[in-house]
Amino acid sequence: MNPKETVCLAARYADAKKAENIKVIDLGGLSSLCDYILIATATSKPHLEAVEEEISTKLKQEGIYKTNRDGVDSPSWRVSDYGAFLVHIMTPEARDFYALDKIFSFGKEIDFTLKPKKAPAKKAASKKPAVKKAAAKKTASKKAATTKKSTAKKTAAAKTAKKSPAKKTAAKKTVKKTTKK
Repeated sequence: MNPKETVCLAARYADAKKAENIKVIDLGGLSSLCDYILIATATSKPHLEAVEEEISTKLKQEGIYKTNRDGVDSPSWRVSDYGAFLVHIMTPEARDFYALDKIFSFGKEIDFTLKPKKAPAKKAASKKPAVKKAAAKKTASKKAATTKKSTAKKTAAAKTAKKSPAKKTAAKKTVKKTTKK
């Protein structure tokens, strides 16, 4: 899963826990800090903890872990660092005061509700077995043709072999008869 898909997934997890005013900002190489920023608003300290826990737990299930976190004791702001993106969960007061939306306004906001399209990959996967089946059919028909040819050759050789000893025996008898006279 690429970082863009992962940050959008994290935003959907925040949305599932009723976080408000969720924004995913693509910094696209404009910042040395990270590539994406997720900013979400939680209505209270327990809500803030619940949103952070939901994102953390669900991403762990996907095999994605935090590299760092800050604000454990803060009642108004939590930051989780996932390497390629940062998750900021703030109360409305902290969000207004720190104005991260304005600080990162040079980035492009992403619609996190759209799930990545995976249909083309499935179509490509379904075409590959059809090609293999066709190749298998060709191979089977080639084997059958080869088998028929080799069977015909073996049969002809067997017939020749059967005739040959009889001719040899007849020739030997003729030779014996001629030498006895």
